[in-house]
Amino acid sequence: MKKLFFALWPDDETRQELMRLQKAIDAKGVRWVPGQNLHATLVFLGNVDEATEAAIKQGVASISIEPFTLTFDQLSYWSRPRILCLTCRQFGQEVVALAEALDKAAADCGLQTDTRPYTPHITLARQARAVEQNFTPVIWHARSFCLMESCSEPGGVYYKVLQQWPLAKIAT
Repeated sequence: MKKLFFALWPDDETRQELMRLQKAIDAKGVRWVPGQNLHATLVFLGNVDEATEAAIKQGVASISIEPFTLTFDQLSYWSRPRILCLTCRQFGQEVVALAEALDKAAADCGLQTDTRPYTPHITLARQARAVEQNFTPVIWHARSFCLMESCSEPGGVYYKVLQQWPLAKIAT
């Protein structure tokens, strides 16, 4: 069994921008997400066996969503999981459509996923509290989505890209 999720995985430039923002935030005692793990989750799948993983990879291969841009312009604190994350004040329907299509593919494979409405976010820190901070918004150009594995090691968790699919350009 592997612990899997779908995510937007940042390009190097976006990742560097996110890491610079983390360094600029004045928050004490938080557990920062390591720079190499920063991402925007689309759908969390949980523990998945090999047959279901193969089926879900096949199920998402035909998803066709136009590439989109997200503007992460708000620092949000979510008290229940105690995370500090970047969110978008506004976002287009494309990211919601992508999350819904991935969610449907998961359901078609018998997986239960989160039923709350999708909100794009990037977790920056755990064991956090609310922080007020001005910052330059992070512009994320989404051109693909990934199936990720959450791997636990003695030094902590790291995320591994298992497969990446390009978002389709709609012909004009």
